[in-house]
Amino acid sequence: PAPAPVYSVGFSQTDAGAAITRHLLDRGCRRIAFCGAQLDARVLQRLAGYRQALQAAGLYDPELEILNPERSSLALGSLLFEQVVRTQPAVDGIFFCNDDIAQGALLAATRLGLQVPGQIAIAGFNDLPGSDQMVPPLTTIRTPRSAVGEQAAIMLLQLIRGQTVPQPRLDLGYTLVQRQSS
Repeated sequence: PAPAPVYSVGFSQTDAGAAITRHLLDRGCRRIAFCGAQLDARVLQRLAGYRQALQAAGLYDPELEILNPERSSLALGSLLFEQVVRTQPAVDGIFFCNDDIAQGALLAATRLGLQVPGQIAIAGFNDLPGSDQMVPPLTTIRTPRSAVGEQAAIMLLQLIRGQTVPQPRLDLGYTLVQRQSS
């Protein structure tokens, strides 16, 4: 029997992770850390994109990957940021796997008196509420979360009704949102 078709709605986490990393490279960063939390499949795909972009630039350093299985939060972002600046003082950019930990990092940078992006650039992922209100506003990847849910529901209804799904794999893309943190 033929294998069952795969149905999916989303975007390439790997491509988006590479895009935000290339953005930091384009802004002049050369020692870019990756801070990841939760470590689910999406975070690991973003990490793969980070690695690909830095390897292509000849700047990949596995020591700059800081991975923590805890849930993503402002508090964890603050701790991860402090860990990076304490253990890797030459880091000039950090890609956080999610905006909430990046927001926590921005707050920690203010507490520590570090200038963002002057001393260290910060980028997040998902363009969560409040990211545009941070000081400075957070550079991030905007993901089409609502559209993914809507399109997945439409696809599921088509499958339940026995209808043909015109595009079993639907890539809705992502947008790099450049703000003042990078």
